[in-house]
Amino acid sequence: MRQNRLIELLQKHGQVTVAELVALFDVSRDTIRRDLDLLEQRGLLVRTHGGAIHNAKLVRVDTTFGLRMDEHVDAKRRIGQAAANLVRDSETLIINGGSTACYFAAALTERRNLTVVTNNLRLPPITPEPSVSSIHIIGGTYWSVSQVTIGTIGFPSVSGISADSAVIGVTGISPSGISMGRLEEATATAGMIDVAKRTIVLVDSSKFNVTAFANIAPLDRIQYVVTDARPPEEIAEALDQAGVQTLICEG
Repeated sequence: MRQNRLIELLQKHGQVTVAELVALFDVSRDTIRRDLDLLEQRGLLVRTHGGAIHNAKLVRVDTTFGLRMDEHVDAKRRIGQAAANLVRDSETLIINGGSTACYFAAALTERRNLTVVTNNLRLPPITPEPSVSSIHIIGGTYWSVSQVTIGTIGFPSVSGISADSAVIGVTGISPSGISMGRLEEATATAGMIDVAKRTIVLVDSSKFNVTAFANIAPLDRIQYVVTDARPPEEIAEALDQAGVQTLICEG
């Protein structure tokens, strides 16, 4: 069966393009696209610009992160696409770890000439190649459970980093600000906000009124919150008072 053979190819090579599959199976592009859409709905692959990648390239076989990727998938995909629509061609983006950031990176198909700076080691294989001019990985200590690096924000060859947009996934959002469960990761994320001209926070509704262990920043350090549902009244009021634009992408 064609779809089974397609999955076998993904398992072997990690990624495929529509053009390759059309040539291999001698069918139309529309047929291949339907196959890919169906297999994505079954959770067997992730669509990218011009093709697909195997889930193993997006999700490490790790219980903690695997569960996060499998939670609120539709909401995270909508959030990722809405946030990608805020990005302009030729921007420099600094992106942290987290599952929603992966959906954001995969949604950058319409952008061009982007420079991406990240500590998220899952991003390079899922960011559409035509969209980026370069991807820079921030060095530091490797955390296998989250597949991120944690260390000083910067590169040895330059005095510092500047970015147009920081695109940030968080553990929780409350009237007091955004937060994460680990102090080191929160500190690194705060550093990303410091070097960016604007900050876009990606947060699904399960994280409303969650205050995690380590504070990242107050709400007035944020320009956009992209979410899948209307925030509770107290958060909505705090965001409004802080001058934050809230983008709600309901299903």
